[in-house]
Amino acid sequence: MTTMRRPALLAGLITLVVLLSFASLCAGKAWVPFDIWFNPGSDPRWAIIFQLRIPRTILGIAVGMALGAAGAALQGYTRNPLADPAVFGVSSMASFGAVMTLYLGLGAAAPWVLPLGGMLGAGIGVAILLGLSGATSSVLTFILAGVILNSVASAGVALALNLAPTPWAVNEIINWLMGSLADRSAGEVQLALPFIVGGCLLLFTTTKALDALTLGETGARSLGISLGRLRLILAIGTGLAVGASVAVTGMIGFVGLMAPHLLRPLVGAKPGALLIPSAIAGAAIVLAGDIAARLIPTPVELKLGVAMAALGGPFFFAMLLNMRRKMA
Repeated sequence: MTTMRRPALLAGLITLVVLLSFASLCAGKAWVPFDIWFNPGSDPRWAIIFQLRIPRTILGIAVGMALGAAGAALQGYTRNPLADPAVFGVSSMASFGAVMTLYLGLGAAAPWVLPLGGMLGAGIGVAILLGLSGATSSVLTFILAGVILNSVASAGVALALNLAPTPWAVNEIINWLMGSLADRSAGEVQLALPFIVGGCLLLFTTTKALDALTLGETGARSLGISLGRLRLILAIGTGLAVGASVAVTGMIGFVGLMAPHLLRPLVGAKPGALLIPSAIAGAAIVLAGDIAARLIPTPVELKLGVAMAALGGPFFFAMLLNMRRKMA
């Protein structure tokens, strides 16, 4: 991509996120009409905007950026277009940590306990991932370690569901696993946002290393790239960004898969150049999905994780058919 086209792409994506953010503040079961914005504070619906819609919109942007950036970084590192944060077990370990707080009944003690459990689960997952993959392992070993971690964490969540002491605990775990931005507070935004921002900034530092890795591991080492350091940054950055996201919203899939694929034809072959655009596109995807989840006429509000699965499943299937066609 030329330097003239890249600013235009970023400007277009940012404009889209701004428009979707405004729509997110307005849309819902209780609509906020356009004229209310010219009379701030004079309408009781401003309480809905400040207490519910603003935290929800900020979290949607932050979570989308985290998932989009992590997906682009992991696809660039593994040179695998199907890579996604969930593949490496970080999302599953974050879920397992949060589910354990619900299983043990600790989630009701304070609003920060469940997010803290999710981030602790993600941190433990990163530590185990690095331990399993080893200091000098290859990309394949790193992927296999992630698959093992993902399987173990998923089994832990299933066990917690099976042994849950009360139907209420089962219901809470299932509702949380579906993923949602509904009823999130400013406190949860303050808890998750620093970790998400820190994780994304770490991922953005890997641009040159990911570009060098397109030459293969031997070629990257010849250019002075430390693959062990790159893997450490990716693991910690993904753990912070995705772990904090899952900790406050539950499981939201396919964003890290869709955002890079939608933009790769516009950005080009350099994986490093895809990180920031994918982060912004991820924010747009999550905001659009959350708005759609609110507007679909259902007895109760549709969970965002369900809406993203309904969108991401056909996208994933179409992508596989396209890859099969190219390989034939």
